[in-house]
Amino acid sequence: MDLEIDAIGLLCPLPVLRLRKRMEPLETGAKVRLLADDPAAIVDVPHFCNETGHTFVSMAESDGHLEFIVQKG
Repeated sequence: MDLEIDAIGLLCPLPVLRLRKRMEPLETGAKVRLLADDPAAIVDVPHFCNETGHTFVSMAESDGHLEFIVQKG
């Protein structure tokens, strides 16, 4: 994993906005783990990836939060 972003406690649209900002300087192919607990992220993160050309790798739930893996496109 190239970067981990902790967006726990942030509400929509802040988790995706933080993801977008932190991914900008990364090289293509870099993998990012986003931790969030906002239920809207289940829809927002895949939509963000689809709109920006990034790859939505996976989503899992653990310890009461959501974990998204995104690969920069």
